[in-house]
Amino acid sequence: MNHPTRLPLDFTEAAARKFKELIANEHNSNKKLRVYVEGGGCNGFKYMFTLDDKVNEGDLAINKQGVSLVVDPLSLGYLIGGIVDYVESIEYSRFIVKNLNAKTTCGCGSSFSV
Repeated sequence: MNHPTRLPLDFTEAAARKFKELIANEHNSNKKLRVYVEGGGCNGFKYMFTLDDKVNEGDLAINKQGVSLVVDPLSLGYLIGGIVDYVESIEYSRFIVKNLNAKTTCGCGSSFSV
């Protein structure tokens, strides 16, 4: 039986589509969406997103729809099993992380504790 390989971190089709729009505006198809974790926020850690030109040694790069999501090894330890998504609502439009490792999250979902 052939089972698909589960990635340690994944991103949705919605996140890939939105990121594709963002890099089209940058006029640089080499940009990658970097997700990382840093100290701060209401619960001790917060999710951060940035556009990056490179993949560093040790980074995990995940490709979907012709775009790449990258994460450094330290941040990946906090994000294993998670999914990066893009959501739009009346209140906000943003990238979010559905993190299975988070014990608590703040009301806005941008910070967490483990």
